[in-house]
Amino acid sequence: MPFREINSKMIEATVQPGAKIFSQRGAMLAYQGDVSFTPNIQGGQGGFASMIGRRVAGEATPLMTVEGSGTVLFGHGGHHIQVIGLSGDTLYVEADRLLAFDGTLQQGTMFLGSQGGVMGMVRGQVSGQGLFTTTLKGHGAVAVMAHGGVIEVPITPQRPVHVDPQAYVAHHGDVRNKLSTALGWRDMVGRGSGEAFQLELSGTGAVYVQASEEKL
Repeated sequence: MPFREINSKMIEATVQPGAKIFSQRGAMLAYQGDVSFTPNIQGGQGGFASMIGRRVAGEATPLMTVEGSGTVLFGHGGHHIQVIGLSGDTLYVEADRLLAFDGTLQQGTMFLGSQGGVMGMVRGQVSGQGLFTTTLKGHGAVAVMAHGGVIEVPITPQRPVHVDPQAYVAHHGDVRNKLSTALGWRDMVGRGSGEAFQLELSGTGAVYVQASEEKL
């Protein structure tokens, strides 16, 4: 794993020759060694095609490619950082929450309508995710940002997890998710709270929940 947590809001990345790291532009705080930073318009290994839908929707987050030999300190906006390790599975996360990730991971873009049809799109609007979400698949590490710290909640077939859409950060594993109402329709009339809806995640994996309902 190339990332080491310095504190709750800063990580150190080890950059090695022949290996790339992708990070959000402007997230570099300091570095040592022979390290280069170049703008990346293709969005990682997924290539340009994987980013077309997000760019059309105006939901892209600029990345930069980090290469060379040395160490880099990353942080952004004073947000809390959580490092997530992937072992061949897929992480679903919003692009603006990505601080940095292994260049070995395959990046893609998934249309939320493919997860639950119309309700999937409604879920994206309720949670502030928009119509697309970013996927990272393979073996490697991902550093994501959140407000107030993050807790990992296991998901098992026997114990699905219900999450406030505003507190949802990311999830991975063989997980199905849908939007459900926490209250009856009559009770929701006149209510503007996102708590009238819940994300229900079932299957096998984990969901990452932040200690805040504030979006980045």
